[in-house]
Amino acid sequence: MSTAAEVLVIILSIFLAVFLVLAVTLSIYLIKLTRDIRGITQSAGRTVNNLESAVSRATKFTPPIYIIEQISKYIRKYMKSNDKKNKNKGE
Repeated sequence: MSTAAEVLVIILSIFLAVFLVLAVTLSIYLIKLTRDIRGITQSAGRTVNNLESAVSRATKFTPPIYIIEQISKYIRKYMKSNDKKNKNKGE
């Protein structure tokens, strides 16, 4: 084998070793990244489930509160109209 061929083999071996190290390092970082992404998605899923259950609980209580507010509004309106009638009768 000539000297030029030996130099080319050495250079190619060095580049191959560098790219192999880079590939292994990149693979390790990608594995860590996918684990982090999996953890984030699971956390987001738990958060969505908690919010969904909170909203469903809130909707159970919203209609009675709304009805009570409407009734109290009509009662106040009725009381105000009675007060006005009583003032008009007194004059």
